[in-house]
Amino acid sequence: MHLKCRRAVTAVLLFLLLMLVSCSRKTPQAAVRSEVFYSYFDTVSEISSYAGDSEEAFRKNAASVSALLEHWHRMLDIYHEYDGMNNLCTVNMRAGGEPVPVDRDLIDFVLYAKDMCTLTSGEMDISLGAVLRLWHEARNAEASYLPSDEQLSDAYRHVGFDRLEIDTQACTLRLSDPLASMDPGALGKGYAAEEAAQMLISEGITGYVINLGGNIRCIGTKADGSPWITGIRDPENPEKLAVTLKISDCSCVTSGGYERFFSVNGVRYAHIIDKDTLYPAVGFSSVSVVCKDSALADTLSTALFCMSYEDGLSLVSSLDDVQALWILDDGSLRYTKGFGLAILKT
Repeated sequence: MHLKCRRAVTAVLLFLLLMLVSCSRKTPQAAVRSEVFYSYFDTVSEISSYAGDSEEAFRKNAASVSALLEHWHRMLDIYHEYDGMNNLCTVNMRAGGEPVPVDRDLIDFVLYAKDMCTLTSGEMDISLGAVLRLWHEARNAEASYLPSDEQLSDAYRHVGFDRLEIDTQACTLRLSDPLASMDPGALGKGYAAEEAAQMLISEGITGYVINLGGNIRCIGTKADGSPWITGIRDPENPEKLAVTLKISDCSCVTSGGYERFFSVNGVRYAHIIDKDTLYPAVGFSSVSVVCKDSALADTLSTALFCMSYEDGLSLVSSLDDVQALWILDDGSLRYTKGFGLAILKT
C-alpha cells in the first residue's frame, strides 16, 4: 500500500476505534457529530463533538478548526509555496540569501521547535532537513535504495539551528547555509492539533476530539464526564490492540515503524531517522506518549523512538504529567507508572 494511503486508512481506523468504544459506553450516537478533512498534512483529519451541541454550532466549530489546520498546513509545507505568504518552503528555497519576512506564527513555531530540540538533546530536530531529504528521495524512488554513508555525512554538515537566523523583532527567518533546510515533519501535526485545541478551549468548548492523522487530542471528557477510551495498535498485527487506555483532556500520539516504512533487499526501514546514526531508528516497534500538550507529545514520541529505553525513561521522568509506552521489537511492553494506571484491564 502506498504510504499516503496507509496513513489515511490508519487515521480513520484510529478514530473509528475511539468513536465505537465511546458509543459502546452508552454515549448516544445521535449526539456524535463528525467532519473529515483530506487536505491537510498529507493525512486524514477528523473533528468530532460528543458535547451534544447543535448541528449549526458544530459546523461553525468544525469550519474554524479546518481554517486553522489549513493555515498550518500551508505555513509548514516544505514542498509548495502559496500566494500571500512566505512559508517554510520559501525559507528553504532562499537559504543563503536575504532574510525572509514571515508571519509571527511561523516565528513562534520555529522558536518552539528550537526549544524541543534542546529538550530532547537533538533527537527531535527540524533542522535535519538536508539528511531527511536524502531519505525522502531514497524511499520514494521507483526502486527504493539507501543513501550512501558519504552522502549522509555530507548532508549532516548542513544541520543545526546555528544555521537559522531568527529575528523576532523584524519577523524574519534566514538560513545562512545555502544547503541547509528545515523539515517540520516530526512536530507539525502535533503543533497544529494543539493550536486547534487551544482555539476551541478559548471559546469554552469541551467534549471534542481532534484526530490529525492519528495524533489524538481530547478536549475535556465525554458528555457524561467519563474519560475517553482509545487504543494503541499492536505493531505486529495493526488490526489488533496492544493496550486500551482511558484518557481525559490530553493528547495521545504514537510514533512507529510499522506503518510508514520501505524495504530494500528484503530489509524493512522505518521513516524515523536517528541523528546519531543518520539511519532509520531501530529497537522499538512503536512509542506512545500521553500528555496534555499535543505538540509535546508529538515531539517526545519521535525523540523517544530514537533514544535508548533508559535515556527515554529518564527524559520522561524529568517532565511533569508525561506518560509513555514503549513496544519493543520483540513485542514486549514497557511503560511508565502513570501509563500503566491508564490501561484498561481486560
